[in-house]
Amino acid sequence: GFGAPSFEGKPAAHGAITGDEEISNTRKQLGWDHAPFEVPSMVLDDWRAIGAKGAEIYKAWTEKLEKSGKADALRKAFAGDVADEAAAILQSVKDAFINDKPKLATRQTSGECLEKLIPAFSQMIGGSADLTGSNNTKTKASKVITKTDYSGNYVNYGVREHGMAAIMNGLALHGGIIPYAGTFMQFADYARPAIRLAALMKQRVIHVLTHDSIGLGEDGPTHQPVEHLAALRAIPNCYVYRPCDGVETAECWELALAHKNAPAVLSLTRQGVGTVRNDAGENKSARGAYILKESNGAPKVTIFASGSEVEIALAAAEKLGDSTRVVSVPSMDLFFEQDQAYIDSLCKNDSVKIAVEAAVRFGWDAIIGREGLFIGMKGFGDSAPAGVLYKHFGITAEAVMMAVQKAL
Repeated sequence: GFGAPSFEGKPAAHGAITGDEEISNTRKQLGWDHAPFEVPSMVLDDWRAIGAKGAEIYKAWTEKLEKSGKADALRKAFAGDVADEAAAILQSVKDAFINDKPKLATRQTSGECLEKLIPAFSQMIGGSADLTGSNNTKTKASKVITKTDYSGNYVNYGVREHGMAAIMNGLALHGGIIPYAGTFMQFADYARPAIRLAALMKQRVIHVLTHDSIGLGEDGPTHQPVEHLAALRAIPNCYVYRPCDGVETAECWELALAHKNAPAVLSLTRQGVGTVRNDAGENKSARGAYILKESNGAPKVTIFASGSEVEIALAAAEKLGDSTRVVSVPSMDLFFEQDQAYIDSLCKNDSVKIAVEAAVRFGWDAIIGREGLFIGMKGFGDSAPAGVLYKHFGITAEAVMMAVQKAL
């Protein structure tokens, strides 16, 4: 409120209406006798001089760029059109996952994707909030940026998740850079204001959030996210991906890089998961949800699941028989963007619908309905090995089977 006689040094300066009289008194106190929206000539002249100087500098810089032989590469980086090239690069990764069928954490399969992407895209600047080894965000082609050497492509952000997310926003806003960085999903709470701003500003910023459920095990409930998926999915224009295996992880990286006007969150496991996909010709994750296992005839049961719980859904389907359909849901956000006919083809039928996710139910009713069944978390986690916790909280194939049989 500096300069306003009635408001200076008072809380009212933040939001109270000043009014014509206060504006007039402020003008007098500041010695400002120009009309509203009138820019004094001395100020205008100075700004125009600065603009002229800037134009000269820009012209010299442009001429230097054209002579450097790097102009096309710079324009390509600023255009940011990497989707097709990324898809081609990751095809070999998907094929390898299908052939080898590894049982790996999706944080590890994400790391394998990055091993292929980083050498190809110099504009990708990675990092982590002091969890590089756990997030699998640093590759053989990564070089740490230091105070004496800016030639690298990786930032050790330290334990400062909000600062990291805000810096990534700045990198994206500069242009020519695709920032990505990791932390545990639980710590997304510290970064969420900046993630929200990335969505609001339509910036491609990729958050690699690992250790995404009770599956992280012994670190316990302080580190086990249960409400975070729902909170992140609630942010408009923010795409949350929770892949179930290496193939879906590669598909989700393709999609995160393809969306130039929105941030992405990759929700990744600490624990190993099997490879459940047998094909990689089409990016099925692009539809947000798709049939992973079809029923024999019209489904009597439809099991929806994401991430590490897709394995549980498939195991339950084996127990329930051929009349059970399994739908993988790597991205609710993308699913709800599909045409209504496609959404209805998965959600609007007479089958018993059940969702399986090691998180709270919030958000799933849009898919399974209020009468749908849910196997997941109702409270905070606990400290024990992942397998023990899944049994303790009833997130098992047996629990799914029993819930369905009771409803049939």
